[in-house]
Amino acid sequence: MGILMGASTICKQIFYPIVQLLKPVSPLAWFPIGLVVFKDTGLATIFIVFITSLWSTLINTSFGIASLPQDHKNVAKAFGFSKMRYLTKILIPFSLPHIITGLRLSISVAWLVIVAGEMLSGGAGIGFFVWDSWNALSLEKVISAIIIIGVVGLLFDKLFTYIESKVAYKA
Repeated sequence: MGILMGASTICKQIFYPIVQLLKPVSPLAWFPIGLVVFKDTGLATIFIVFITSLWSTLINTSFGIASLPQDHKNVAKAFGFSKMRYLTKILIPFSLPHIITGLRLSISVAWLVIVAGEMLSGGAGIGFFVWDSWNALSLEKVISAIIIIGVVGLLFDKLFTYIESKVAYKA
């Protein structure tokens, strides 16, 4: 959908308002819908992680596709590139840094929502551990879990920063 929004003005006019409408909805609001649809707390948690972390990647993909310079498009036409060759040799390589940045933002949102989702669904995970420790009045366990959550988030960010540096266009 991000590629469509970036490549087509009509698709952007149709989908962008929907994205902007759904993007700010809290994971807590999506959880009951996930429960009704999937009838399972684990699947509902996966659903809320997906639906709340999707937007950053979608928007950045759209931006990356839309910001392709006209010169790049002209070169592809001049050399008679097929649609597949244009996609794989020009559009995706040019847009990849934007897509990776979107994924980097999405993984940070996903990590936040995973913890919150585990608190809601209960039973397992670091979010449940934090909630259970709070209920047991074990502040040292809560603080330890917060540090672990932060370190894992930092590692995810470093991983995506590294990937981003490998695909970035260097003039």
